[in-house]
Amino acid sequence: MPTFNLFSARKGLPALVFSIAGLLATPVWAANTDQNEILRPAASLEGNFLAAYVAGSARDTAAATTFFKQAIQEDPRNQELLERAFVAFLANGSMPEAFRAAERLASRDPSNNLAQFALAVQSLKAKKYADTRAKLNGRGRKADLTATLLTAWAYAGAKDGKQALSTVDRLKSERAFNQFREYHAALIADVTNNPAEAEKRFKAAYESERNTLQVVDAYARFLAKRGRRDEALALYKSFDETVPRHPAVRAAMAALKEGKPLAPLVTTAQAGAAELLYGLGVVGNSQGDELTAIIYLRLGLDLDPNHALALVTLGDVYERLKQYDRANEVFVRVPKDAPVRTSADIAIGQNYELLGRSAEAESHLQTLMKAHPDDVEVVMALGNVQRSRKQFAAAAETYDKAIKLVGSPERSHWILFFYRGTSHERAKQWDLAEADLKKAMELVPDTLPQGKAQVLNYLAYSWVDRNENIDEAFKMLTRAVELAPRDGMIIDSLGWAYYRMGRYDDAVRELEKAVELKAGDPVINDHLGDAYWKTGRRLEAKFQWNHAKDSNPEHEDLVKILQKIDNGLDDSKPAVEGAPVVPAPSNQSGG
Repeated sequence: MPTFNLFSARKGLPALVFSIAGLLATPVWAANTDQNEILRPAASLEGNFLAAYVAGSARDTAAATTFFKQAIQEDPRNQELLERAFVAFLANGSMPEAFRAAERLASRDPSNNLAQFALAVQSLKAKKYADTRAKLNGRGRKADLTATLLTAWAYAGAKDGKQALSTVDRLKSERAFNQFREYHAALIADVTNNPAEAEKRFKAAYESERNTLQVVDAYARFLAKRGRRDEALALYKSFDETVPRHPAVRAAMAALKEGKPLAPLVTTAQAGAAELLYGLGVVGNSQGDELTAIIYLRLGLDLDPNHALALVTLGDVYERLKQYDRANEVFVRVPKDAPVRTSADIAIGQNYELLGRSAEAESHLQTLMKAHPDDVEVVMALGNVQRSRKQFAAAAETYDKAIKLVGSPERSHWILFFYRGTSHERAKQWDLAEADLKKAMELVPDTLPQGKAQVLNYLAYSWVDRNENIDEAFKMLTRAVELAPRDGMIIDSLGWAYYRMGRYDDAVRELEKAVELKAGDPVINDHLGDAYWKTGRRLEAKFQWNHAKDSNPEHEDLVKILQKIDNGLDDSKPAVEGAPVVPAPSNQSGG
């Protein structure tokens, strides 16, 4: 399921440890270990170490934990082995084993940053605030974001709000983390009963970036608690216009309209520190540093096991690693009353499908639809699964149900018309598809450039492929490329439009860009082969067709590709009979 962006970071993730990834070996993405398989330790130290190392390489932390446990029992003095085991325990969420390993590491090497950090989190959870600060003070980085903010939360736990805010403000020179700093200063001021300072800091964080979910949610809850419900509602509405239909925002808006209270996002130092670790985990995930993200999230969940968004984000990380069983183990932990619980349940069904357990996916989503018959997102999820199975007619019917539930569509519902339109197109119902794609183009907001580019591309490419509305399609594709200049599929569409116009040199130029951006796509390779052939580059054309053949094309495309490999293209025929030729701009060669 998609991760909702919480904090943008212009710099790299703050250093948590010395090369965490190195402690679990070079990443090699592997399939899940069979969850039903019973892992047994090897008969020797060497066997356990090798098995743990291989499991760590594949990010299979459950297996790594099993083998490392046995290995460190057999060789307890091995420092490197203990360090690797400690990281595996943390990443696996085996917190008792992780903290025991941290104690042993810290006693041998007090400068071990990750061990001291983990022990500081453990102390803060136990409300040993002076001990927390002592463990963090030895880290040796005056402007270390993680240590500084966790130290500030330790002061807040000890009711020393002045020192807590002073500690946060040490980070003022780190401009890249302005919003993060002000957000936690606001939470700390609120927890330590300093509402004037809290409001000032919330406003600063909000003005820095108005579309950060946690800032909007915490600030709105702060205002609502003080009777300023209209201002709180305005914050949520503004966010909803940019990031539509987020379940947490919709739930908060409904509560405000019904006159229900909204609890503060953070009320204790432990919850504040969990929020800190969650935010850092989101940054790590967004920067592709999955292992560091997992460790931050595991430590945060040790402080607050019911942090719904942390659980969702951790599940998202496992999905990115294609560990769908692990993702589902996390998603089922999302509290039943959390607004994002339905999103987590949807993700569970989609992960069953990705695991090849289609019957379970269908059953799970059907059960979910019965429990939430009016939930558009649930119905759409079933349509998405059907579309992934290429059951396009059935998918179109399911999306039709979702659209009927919507009634009067808002801009945020463009995706439903887009999905139904693409399903109709693949089911060879072009008239229905064209109407839906036009409706999607009408609804999709300019604030979603990637979404707008996708709709423009699909409709325009379909027209080009059908030799219809070529002039308008060309303009739409040019606009789509402007909106998404790094999208290989969209650039392929523009190249194919040039090809259809008979401007083969221009087609080659664009299709070569597309191949570079999306290597190995059979459609792009096929198109480039055609363009090469038309420009007299016959050997290169056959190379591209062979590459397309080996890249798992659709069956009907494969038949055509094989014919071209054997016979080439018929040069006596234009690319499209009767296709208009659009004049090339003065700085381009004509076709």
